[in-house]
Amino acid sequence: MSQQRFPMTVAGEKALQQELNQLKTVERPKVIADIAEARAHGDLKENAEYHAAREQQGFIEGRIQELEAKLSNAQVIDIQAIENTGKVIFGVTVSLVNLDTDQEVRYQLVGEDEADVKAGKINVTSPIARALIGKEEGDEVVVRTPSGDQFFEIVKVEHL
Repeated sequence: MSQQRFPMTVAGEKALQQELNQLKTVERPKVIADIAEARAHGDLKENAEYHAAREQQGFIEGRIQELEAKLSNAQVIDIQAIENTGKVIFGVTVSLVNLDTDQEVRYQLVGEDEADVKAGKINVTSPIARALIGKEEGDEVVVRTPSGDQFFEIVKVEHL
């Protein structure tokens, strides 16, 4: 049985690696020192610092495991190494025009952990991304939203 691979951009992988490194080299040693210091204060049953540090240690260890699992199952896609055919695929940056409002928007299609709508990065599994995948520059796309259908034209597909 093969493990499911999750798409991730090069930048997304780098961000997770940096967070993992920060947790392992800074946060983990700090919380271990906090636990040792709290232990030195004596009675652990009523030692709030000790219990808080142990709880923090649990969060850190859990996040380290989560990041390691995500990175081991990541399928890192370097969009700049893929020829731009004008087709919308994972990792591209797409410029769209809303055909009702003439408003232009730009989104990069990224993995779940990288999604940040304010930064213009949308999850590849989101409704708008799913409507765009496989389409090409010049295509008109219908995105079904809770507030009704929205119509877009794909103006540009970039491999940034």
